[in-house]
Formats: sequence, C-alpha cells, structure tokens
Amino acid sequence: MNKKITIFIFLLFSVFASAQILPVGHLTIFSEDGDRFQLVLNGELINDMPQANLRVEDLNQPYYNAKVIFENKSLGEISKNNLMLTDVDGIFSDVTYKIKRDKNKAGKMKMNYFSAIPVQPDFIPPSNVHVVHYGQPREIVVNNSNPVRGGVTQTTTTTTQAGGVNVGLNIGGISMGVSVNDALGGGVITQTTTTTSTNSNHDYNDNYDNAPRGCNGISCMTSGNFNAALSTIEKQSFEDTRLKTAKQVINANCLNVNQIIQIANTFSFEDNKLDFAKYAYDFCTEQRNYFKLNEIFSFSSNVDALSDYVQSRQ
Repeated sequence: MNKKITIFIFLLFSVFASAQILPVGHLTIFSEDGDRFQLVLNGELINDMPQANLRVEDLNQPYYNAKVIFENKSLGEISKNNLMLTDVDGIFSDVTYKIKRDKNKAGKMKMNYFSAIPVQPDFIPPSNVHVVHYGQPREIVVNNSNPVRGGVTQTTTTTTQAGGVNVGLNIGGISMGVSVNDALGGGVITQTTTTTSTNSNHDYNDNYDNAPRGCNGISCMTSGNFNAALSTIEKQSFEDTRLKTAKQVINANCLNVNQIIQIANTFSFEDNKLDFAKYAYDFCTEQRNYFKLNEIFSFSSNVDALSDYVQSRQ
C-alpha cells in the first residue's frame, strides 16, 4: 500500500511539473466606478464573492467566453464572446479589461479592452486585487480579521475540499494540513490552511485618510516592484500604449507622489501627463501632497486643470 501511494504521489508531481511549463495568460477585469461583480468563464463561476478588481491567473486557452454578473442587479449583465488572451502572434499576454457605463445607452454597462503586457513570471499582484488561480479549488473564508490603524495580526482560515491526494507545506508562516486517501482516486480530502501575518510595520498616518480603492492603510509599491513597472512603461514605443500600460500599473497598485511624478515624466505630451495625473489621484497614498505634481507641467493652464480636479474630488 505504501509503495502504491509513493508511486502515485511521484506521478502526481510529474504531471504537476509538466503543467507548469505550459504557456498561460492572465486576465484582469476592473470596474471604473467600483461596481462589484462575479465573473463566469466558459460557464464556470470564477469568484463566489463579488469583486470590483479581479485577476484570474494561469488561463491556458487563447479565447474565453465571459459573462459579468453585477452585485447590483439593476446593472444587468455583460456577455463577451471570444475574449482574447493572446497577441496577434498567438503569444499569451497579461490582459486587462475595464468595465464602465455606456454613455450612449443610459443605465447600461460595457467592458472594453484596456491594455496588455507580456506575461511576467515574477509578477506579484497587489493586495487590493482579488486573485484567483484558474483550475484550483476556490477557497471558503471562515474567519478574517482586517488590519486597523496601529497594526494588528491578520488571520485568514480557509477550507478546501477535493478528491485525490493532497500534499502540504509549511513556508513562511503558512501551515497546510495534509492527508492522503489510502484508496487511490476515491474519497474526499479536507484541507485547512491558516495564514497569519502582522501589519504593524505599515506606516499609518493621516496621508492615507482620503485614499480610496484599497489604498487606505496600504503602503505604496516597493522600490523593486516600482522600478520594474517603470521599466515596462518606458519600453513602450508609442505614447498611447505607454499611457495605457501606466494606467494598468496604477490600477493594481498604490503609489506615492514621487512615484506618480516619475511615471508622469515618461510622457512627452502635457495632455497625457494631465490625463495620467488625474487618473492616478485615486491611487495615491499621500493625496495631501498632490500639489507636488504641479512641477511636471510647463503650462499654467494644466496646473490649474489638475488643481481644479483635485478640489472637485475632496
């Protein structure tokens, strides 16, 4: 019996290792106005709890039929067939779509292509984006205590049920229960995962008070992640593509004023600088210092336009 189990686990890991080298794409869908939704891909419900910013990783098909179901039923649904995850050469990409209100059809919602970048194996999703790994069992949240000002221990307990063999690890404070069904291919295995982390190292201060969309109490991008993102933005040949990529970066991250200035300075046209500066305001961790962005403009009319915009948001 032990020999059979050992052979089965070896074959399981062999299949798993082979699967990891297959090309995959990633999909991010976010709501411009923060409307929460559920996503269905090829008839499969992806997220049980509605989200306003959803990322689905490890998608191995070039096209998917997608349906967006809003938490607010009055918004209806969005259906999109042949949603593409590859470029014109058939290479998988990290694709982002944006949900917004249709100005031409009152009360209707639409989902449009927003941007795409090459798949980055070392990409670390930000904490304000709900991430689902396609093909893995969805987690059921049993208990979750959120961090508050001054620091607190955050504990999330999840339970997953699946058939077959389950293998556990203990890495960096993450403990996973392990059990193997002695009848190969039968029965139900219950796995309990408990993750504990302490947020006391966050710099909580008044600069976070007005930061919406998940930036309240969340630190800005680390210098390493930001430099990688900035390099990706600068590599874009066309300014319009650079602007779309920059918006994709900040839509998934919180930035401080200096980081926003560095990205804004990658644009040659002041209209694009102004567009980006307005868009980035919602994702700034220190909005009280947003006046520092005035230095990126050569024309006073753009300084006035940004100041008026900021005042309208306060």
